[in-house]
Amino acid sequence: MRITVYCGSSMGKDPVYAEAAKALGKWICDHGHDMVYGGGNVGLMTITADTVLAGGRSVTGVIPDFLLKYEEGHEGSYSLEVVGSMSERKNRMIELGDAYLALPGGIGTLEEIAEAISLQKLGRHEKPCIFLNVSGFYDPQREMLRRMVEEGFLRKEDLDRICFADRVDDLDRILG
Repeated sequence: MRITVYCGSSMGKDPVYAEAAKALGKWICDHGHDMVYGGGNVGLMTITADTVLAGGRSVTGVIPDFLLKYEEGHEGSYSLEVVGSMSERKNRMIELGDAYLALPGGIGTLEEIAEAISLQKLGRHEKPCIFLNVSGFYDPQREMLRRMVEEGFLRKEDLDRICFADRVDDLDRILG
């Protein structure tokens, strides 16, 4: 299985985020999976990719050409695809993945997992979409999704397909 990982291009303030990125990379390796990610050599992206590579699994990075000077495409990636835009990046990462997982991150991380969730809701794929809820980082997102259901903007069955994992080990239950 190729797991598309969306995560911060920074480390965040709490070291628990970096620890979770490393634990996720180890989990991916231990379960014989490969990784797809944004291709950068910065932040949580680097930690997860380096851990997967160190574990002997395949990593595919997808990075827009204009980000190469900011995020310095990860040289250790077995495959680094350079695309022309953020839209191409998102589409390619969705195309390559068998599951989509968001570690803590910023607005880009949220946008990327939201697109995967939207496509799932629209029936474009049936692949798992997962928030790795490190230290409750995504609790506000979970509450917002519940509010969307309460207010009639999201069907309960669509919410039920969005997964929240409070620990890396919860991925065993979600991804089998």
